[in-house]
Amino acid sequence: MTTHSNFLMEETWESPESITERMVGDHSRCDQVYAEGETALVGGQWEAGEKLLRTFIAGMQTHIALEEQVLFPAIEEATGMVEGPTSVMRIEHEQIRSLLEELSRALESKDDDRILAIGETLNILIQQHNLKEENMLYPMSDAHLKDKKKELLQKMQSLATQGNHGTSPLE
Repeated sequence: MTTHSNFLMEETWESPESITERMVGDHSRCDQVYAEGETALVGGQWEAGEKLLRTFIAGMQTHIALEEQVLFPAIEEATGMVEGPTSVMRIEHEQIRSLLEELSRALESKDDDRILAIGETLNILIQQHNLKEENMLYPMSDAHLKDKKKELLQKMQSLATQGNHGTSPLE
């Protein structure tokens, strides 16, 4: 069971072959923590489920902050596209943030049915979002930012370890 509060930092930041590999790894870890939290909740382990879902929320907030504060500006600078894929991803991030906020409120009220309903909606949205990032945005990042990979990963690591991302209404 994953219980580490900063699970996005469990692997080193300099070892990935690509930005895609690093960010897809984050997606996988977020998916895993959510699934473990939901399983615990459904299995009657409220405390463990709540802790894991709060870890998931924090992980998603961190991941979104890394993209919006480091990766997206670098892509926009390298490609000159400000109203392109990153704009679409930011809109979807707002939708995800809204659902994360709802999930947090449902956890506070211990409303299992609401938690599961929000989780189902969130899961669908995140999976569709991740497909776009993994199949288009991240490969585009690798192509346009290959000379800046190490620098960008270091910036992301620094931001993630600070823990203050300034983009989340839940922080």
